This record gives sequence, structure tokens and C-alpha cells, in this order.
Amino acid sequence: MSTSTHILAIDLGTSGPKVALVADDGRLVSRAVRPVRTRQLPGNGAEQDPDEIWSAVVEAAREALHAAEVPPDTVRGVICDSHYFSLVPVDASGHATMPCIPWLDQRGAPHVQAIYDRGPEAFLRWLEVHGLPSLPTGNDSLAHMLWIREACPEVYERTHAFVEPMDYVNARLTGHVCANARTAFPLVLTDNRDLSNVQYDDELVRLTGVDREKLPPLVPPGERVGKLLPDVAETLGLSPSTEVFSGLNDTQAVAVGAGTFLPGRGGVNVGTTTQLLAHLDGMRSDLERSILSMPSGLPDRYMVLGENGLGGKLLEHFVLNVVHSTDAFADHSTEDAYAQLEQVIAAEPPGSGGLLFLPWLGGVQAPVTDPHMRGAFLNFSFDTTRTRMMRAIVEGIAFNMRWLLPAVEEVHGHAFEELRFSGGGAVSDTWSQVMADVFGRPVLQVADPRYLNAKGAAFVALVQAGLSDLDRIDGFCPTRRAYEPDPARSDLYARLFEQFVKAYEQNRPICETLNSDPALAALRAEAASS
Repeated sequence: MSTSTHILAIDLGTSGPKVALVADDGRLVSRAVRPVRTRQLPGNGAEQDPDEIWSAVVEAAREALHAAEVPPDTVRGVICDSHYFSLVPVDASGHATMPCIPWLDQRGAPHVQAIYDRGPEAFLRWLEVHGLPSLPTGNDSLAHMLWIREACPEVYERTHAFVEPMDYVNARLTGHVCANARTAFPLVLTDNRDLSNVQYDDELVRLTGVDREKLPPLVPPGERVGKLLPDVAETLGLSPSTEVFSGLNDTQAVAVGAGTFLPGRGGVNVGTTTQLLAHLDGMRSDLERSILSMPSGLPDRYMVLGENGLGGKLLEHFVLNVVHSTDAFADHSTEDAYAQLEQVIAAEPPGSGGLLFLPWLGGVQAPVTDPHMRGAFLNFSFDTTRTRMMRAIVEGIAFNMRWLLPAVEEVHGHAFEELRFSGGGAVSDTWSQVMADVFGRPVLQVADPRYLNAKGAAFVALVQAGLSDLDRIDGFCPTRRAYEPDPARSDLYARLFEQFVKAYEQNRPICETLNSDPALAALRAEAASS
């Protein structure tokens, strides 16, 4: 019979939830995964079905709890982290009033631009009190909210509150609709200058024209949202007295799990997108290089918001649409499309025979912001094979993160002595070594890298409950292996990286024309709909 205390951690990613039962010593007792579909819509729209999200969470949680076979009273709490800049409108009971609008959606861009047109002072106010100006691309939750108000007024009227996905899950678990300083950050309406007293800022509310009564009430980050609803507890097989902790976003969770709050340590995460992670002692930013800060998953701490675009999504696109595609040529689909990935990239030489991959399929986020830039393979030759292209993708993502690294270190105030590598990319030993060689410094591959978000969230819950301490993080989230940079490979990658940056500079004007010319835009829209 287990005597450990457990936390049920729900890591709700864009592609669906990973749920893990985590013991108080960091062991992954059990885990389960479920998919969630994202529907792409005309006009740069995207939606997810909130009922599908909730069903996926419940099914994965039931599977993880059943597989664990631990007494229900040892599960001390539930905590959820999720993707962010994603919005779920809910009624007073926490049920959705329309589909979830994920971070991919850009339909709110004109409404954000209208704010800047009405009052240029909005930008400076955002920067001063919040830390992040609303995104002109429309990818933040304020933009989604404004789009709903203008495009779906009947939904807007019957909506009680606009919440992020982790707060939607908490509302379904407990019946309580609320948020906290770290989960409300993507609404870009909070004053984050004093993390002990984060509130919605009156001036930002006025400048943006939102209805304050439709913003979720804020509770302290360490608060319990409530206890499980009786029917939810019965469905999950847990006690109705099980507490639900106020949540956090996935970047905050992985930054805690990687222990980036410790001196000399940074984090590099390759999931759907890529992030460089660090903790800060104050709210700082570097707007020229798109580096900002946000509340951390830990009390009274800030962390770097350093995200520079797509990561694992690029591999997925190449594997499923090129290597194992189904089209008029043939059906190359397979049950496990990634089975040979590690073998393939390990067999190819460092530098991929001089083939460069530019990973900007959806534009550049940081250290420059360029929504018109697109990706490419450069130096394609008769030596190029699809296996070499795969290796080049891995290296291109690493080059993109190296491009961002100096900016993050400058905002942080110190160079990182080591980097903890997490996310799906860190499953690969070869990719871990590539990261060390490209960065030119030690990279430590975390154990169970795909579940570091869940473990980081569970650790936050245990600390909040007084059941663990911050100095236990390395035992709770250990590393699997350390990779030292090889001087010869690092020198090779430094030369390739120089050409990588030049490739951006040289190709930028071409992409600007290709992706802003109205006739070419119509051509792309026609191709996308076919």
C-alpha cells in the first residue's frame, strides 16, 4: 500500500492533455494522453471544442488514476497547466458558451490595431504596468475577446467570463470561475508591477473598452480554487474533498520543472513551439528583440518570456506531410511515424552536408518580429536526401534558439552556465547533443522530458501546500544525461549559424513581397482551401 502523497497534474497542450499522477518524490506513478483537434478557419481563425477538451481531460485522468492503483485519499490535489493566449468564454457555472479560441487565431488583429489608432498611449501603458503590449498579430487573449464582442455579440452578452484553458478546466472541476496573476497574464489587462497585489488595471480596461464585469475574479496564485464537484469526483474515483489548486501556464510550469530559478541555469524547451527560459528578480523587457517578462509559477518571481516560434510542429509537418504523407503519389502512412526519427538524424553528419533549414514557417517571433518571413531549405543539392533534410530541421531549430540566446541572457543579467533541455525534442539523444554543440555550453537532458510540464505543475502544488521546498527541485525533476559541447562540431555550427542569420537578412525582402502582395495572398488563400 502506497504511503506517498500524490498530485494529479493536467498538462493541457494545444494538441491535447497529458495527465500524470505524480508522487511527492517526483515519480511519475502513471500517465495518460488524449488528443484534441484544432480546426483551422478562414481569415486566420482557429477553434477547439471545449466539450472535447473536457472529455479528453476526464478520460486521461480516469486512465491515469486507474492505472496507478493508489488509495484516493493519497491524492492531495489537482493542478492544471495549459497553453495560453487562448480563450474560453464561459457561463457562471464554468460551461463554455462558444468554442475555445487558441493562440493560433489572428482574427482579432484589426481590433487591437484600432486600440493603437485611438490612443498611442496604450502601448506605453501596457509596457509600464503589464509588461506585454497587446499583439498586433491578434494572437493574445484580449484580441480574441474583442473579436468575439464584435463578431459574436449574442455570445458575448451571455458570457459570464473569459478565461484561459487551465481556468476553464478548473471551473469544470469545481464550479468556480476565477483566475490568478499568472493565468490572467494573457488577457494583458493586469498590473504586474507588484506581484503581491496583482489587479486589473483601470486605465488598460478603459483604453481597450472591455467590460470589466466579464473578466474573471483574481485569486492569489497559491489559493485553492475549491474542491471537486461531487459528480466529477465520482467520475474520477476521487474524494469530493480533493482540492483543486489555482493553475499556471505551460511555460511557467516547465520553467519551474527545469529549476531555472536556481543560479546559473537556463532552460530550453522544444514542444509545439520553442522557448528559452529563465527567472528574473524584476519585471524587465527588451522590446527591440521581443523579450518580455511575466509572473512566474513561483510566488513573487518573474520569468523571461522568450519564445521564438515553432519547434516540434515543424518536425511533425515534415514527417506527416512529406515522409509519411498520403496523396496521389502513394499512401506512405504508418502507425508510428516517428519510430525511425532518432536513427535517421543520428546517422546524418553534423551540418547536414551544408543544407540549411530556415524554421520560420509561421513567421519570426524573436529576437526579431517578422510575420511575413517564411521557411526554406537552402543549399539543396544532389546530395540532399529526406533523411538529411530531417537532420537539417533539427539543426535549424537549434540555430533559431541560439539566435535568441544572447537576448535572453542580457535581459536575465547573466550568462547561463548550463541549459536544461525539455519537451518532446529532448527525448532525442542526438538533438540534445546538437543543442550542446550549437549553444557551445553544457546541455542537461531532463528525465521524462515530455512530462516536465506536468511535474513542474505538481511541484508548484506541493510547494503551495507546504509539502515540499524549492531546494528539492533537482531530486523531483532529475536529469537523464549531460551533454558537453564538442569543440570541432561547435566551430562548424558557428560558421553555419553565421550563414543562418545572413539567410534571414537576405530572404526577408523576398518573403515580405510574397506574403504582402494582394494577388499573391489570394493565390495562397486559394491553395489553402483546395
